[in-house]
Amino acid sequence: MLDHPMSEFQPQPIVFFGTPPFAAHCLEVLHQGGVRISGVVTAPDRPAGRGRKLNESPVKRYALEHGLPLAQPERLKSPEFLAQLRIWNPALQVIVAFRMLPEVVWNFPPLGTINLHASLLPAYRGAAPIQWAIINGETQTGLTTFRLRHEIDTGDMIGKRAVNIDPEADAGALHDLLLEVGAPLLLEGVQQVLNGTAVFETQIADLYTQYPHAPKLRPETGRIDWNMCAQKIHNLVRGLSPSPGAHTLYRSEQMKILRTRRVVATPNLVAGQTTYIDGNWLVGCGDGLLVIEQVQAAGARPMSAQDFLRGHPEMREVIWGT
Repeated sequence: MLDHPMSEFQPQPIVFFGTPPFAAHCLEVLHQGGVRISGVVTAPDRPAGRGRKLNESPVKRYALEHGLPLAQPERLKSPEFLAQLRIWNPALQVIVAFRMLPEVVWNFPPLGTINLHASLLPAYRGAAPIQWAIINGETQTGLTTFRLRHEIDTGDMIGKRAVNIDPEADAGALHDLLLEVGAPLLLEGVQQVLNGTAVFETQIADLYTQYPHAPKLRPETGRIDWNMCAQKIHNLVRGLSPSPGAHTLYRSEQMKILRTRRVVATPNLVAGQTTYIDGNWLVGCGDGLLVIEQVQAAGARPMSAQDFLRGHPEMREVIWGT
């Protein structure tokens, strides 16, 4: 006969917070890895598309498909949601790609709340680490699991994984790579915290200013200055593709530039000047040329440069940025 009831041997429960596909994949890995999930929190359904139908988050869909308790609070400080947390009674909370939590929520469980961040902290603290790593021309980035505290992305670190950045990869491709690496790292960190084997590494506040940050992307972030060197423009395009997209202007109409290619070519073009030679749509930069490979005109879908120019041959030779 057992000396203790079976309930004492049940794994400690967690509550998971997340919304987009990245978070849904992490939830799946935790769930399939044997982590006991007493509750899932995701964004409320929002109208989307032309029909304005309510759109369920990927995290919600996974939770419903696998019978996991779900909450979609409008206000995280609401008495109703806090009461739900007390019912779920998590030992630990996990947050991936969700909005900021108030202290009353992230400090609720005895083991705290851990987060998966898409950089090697303390580098690229902030809202857009994947995009800024590419924009800044980094050749390596990674992921970090850490415990939340008041200041954003400054908590004690649990684990890290480094990944190399392909010189032609855009933010979408890097996101997918980090997704595959990050979910197992998160599972490992959750298991270590729950079983008491996690070793926490403190981030040194005095060093924060020595590392690049990753602030929220703003419309002006993606504005292309064709006087910049070709490599910097190429990195900006990569870092903002597929969304929100780097952009330029022609006669007050915005054009998104979604993919470019470095090239050594002879035409002497001024910054922002385009021409079309041997199937290549070329544009002048501060120190050379780029080939434009994919664009998105205002109100249109993304398309290859060749498809766009077939419908707009007058755009082969223009001056952008005007």
